[in-house]
Amino acid sequence: MGASGTGAPVLGVAQSLTGRRWVWREAEDRVSLGIAQRLGVPEILGRLLAARGVGMEGAGDFLEPTLRALLPDPSVMADMDVAAERIADAVRRGETVAVFGDYDVDGACSGALMATFLRSLGCRVLSHVPDRTAEGYGPNVPALRSLIERGATLILCVDCGTAAGDVLGSVRGQADVVVLDHHKSEGPPPAVVATVNPNRLDCDSGLGTLCAAAIVFLTAIATVRALRRTGFFSGRREPDLLGLLDLVALATVCDVMPLTGLNRALVTQGLKVMARRERPGIAALLEVAQAKDRPNAMTLGFALGPRINAAGRISEADLGLRLLLCEDPVEARGLAATLDAVNRQRQAVEASMLDAALQAAEAQLAAGHAAVLVSGAQWHPGVVGIVAGRIKERFNRPACVAGIADGMAKGSGRSVGGLDLGAAVIAARQAGILATGGGHAMAAGFSLAEAQLAAFHGFLDTRLADAVRLPPAADLAVEGTLAVPGCTTELASQIGRLAPFGNGNEEPVLILPRTRVVRADRVGREAATIRAFVEGEGGGGRLKAVMFRAKEGPLPEALLGRDRLPLHLAGHLRAEEWNGTVSASFIITDAAIV
Repeated sequence: MGASGTGAPVLGVAQSLTGRRWVWREAEDRVSLGIAQRLGVPEILGRLLAARGVGMEGAGDFLEPTLRALLPDPSVMADMDVAAERIADAVRRGETVAVFGDYDVDGACSGALMATFLRSLGCRVLSHVPDRTAEGYGPNVPALRSLIERGATLILCVDCGTAAGDVLGSVRGQADVVVLDHHKSEGPPPAVVATVNPNRLDCDSGLGTLCAAAIVFLTAIATVRALRRTGFFSGRREPDLLGLLDLVALATVCDVMPLTGLNRALVTQGLKVMARRERPGIAALLEVAQAKDRPNAMTLGFALGPRINAAGRISEADLGLRLLLCEDPVEARGLAATLDAVNRQRQAVEASMLDAALQAAEAQLAAGHAAVLVSGAQWHPGVVGIVAGRIKERFNRPACVAGIADGMAKGSGRSVGGLDLGAAVIAARQAGILATGGGHAMAAGFSLAEAQLAAFHGFLDTRLADAVRLPPAADLAVEGTLAVPGCTTELASQIGRLAPFGNGNEEPVLILPRTRVVRADRVGREAATIRAFVEGEGGGGRLKAVMFRAKEGPLPEALLGRDRLPLHLAGHLRAEEWNGTVSASFIITDAAIV
């Protein structure tokens, strides 16, 4: 394991084959050693934990995250007790409850979780997911009135509602409203029965990194507690709340919440539930995605999430919710197949926009803009956020992408660490440049008159001026060096104890210095994967290595090149199972020519 340090780049790599500078991710040696000694784990694991800010006291819970140790009392959130009592009262009275959700994965999971929970308690439940194009985000008056006309006396807004005070006020006296949300609030909560949102200004619960599905889960716990106090479960079985954690895990990963603390426990336990494949909709989606192994965070983020999101982006907004609520395996397989086809359509729409967007972004950066703002006629509003993310990844700059129709531009943006795009978008709206706009530090949504695009771009350039000092590619944080012979299955399994990996708990990046590719071939659908075998300096040992999304560029060319130049390889060491056999593999993410 290489020592950490500052100053010179790792192995002198100031610009890798992907244009990145390799830097050490710092870890305090004293803490690293203390963790290793206290837990009886290899020193490498102690160092990786320390690099993630885990101290000696918290290391045990990090490696073995349990809800028993990490689950808070739901009542620490403002309005939780009021919300739980109102929902419990609806259960006792047998009211019809409407669940108004959002069209992304978190919204679908939140809606499915609450609907499943309430139905298990005997409630009649109505669901509504707004159409992205026709209705936009969040509650709207026609939809709310329709739910009331169908008998709803309580409306639960999940993953939305915090900023919809005026709309929710329009049904005051006709139905009660409870908001279960996590989006940032700019002012006081709406005047409804309760707003449970750890990001409302007056909530000091410290739970602001939870997704909406996690908040709905905590609300379910509080509701069961309220019902238990009045003897509701005398002669009745309590609902299986732990069985709902697969939905919480899926939402947490796909909404890119940090996988630390409570979130880590929720995802770890939720993956165990998902592995049983008892929910027909998720089992069918795993099957159509050809995810045959035990699910992990990557399965959720790259196989399940995009397929559920695709429906809200370009198809029927409630398709994902219907799949998650489906109890018939045959029907679930049909819905999963539809979502898979819609996702392929979404990929085609994205590809048709991406080339033009990347070219326009490159021209803007060459002209000296700090941030990117590109737009196109009829660019699909459901895909602009994905394209913004691709631009941000390519150029390491904040990027906004908008589609234009009927004189209005509607778009999404993605930012880089340290530059708060959401605050800039909100300020632009307050300055009268945008018609609508909001978000958080890393992502935002907006709409404006087409004539205001230049003004908005100038506003972003001013607010995000520090972006001009960013390197063309983000630094790659390295956590150690390994020799090829040391890349054993046992070591890979130890590193795997740090999973689930994701935002806030990135998979460790390790370096194999002075490595030579022995053999490399393109494999897989569209030949977009490179499978190789590598040796250490002087022929020491041999290790299987894989690179995904390897269509073109200097890195794939170097791996496939006939000259077999020695390379420093950067990537992840994983223990992977195939046909019952576990072996170590190195997943290549970057390289530099020695």
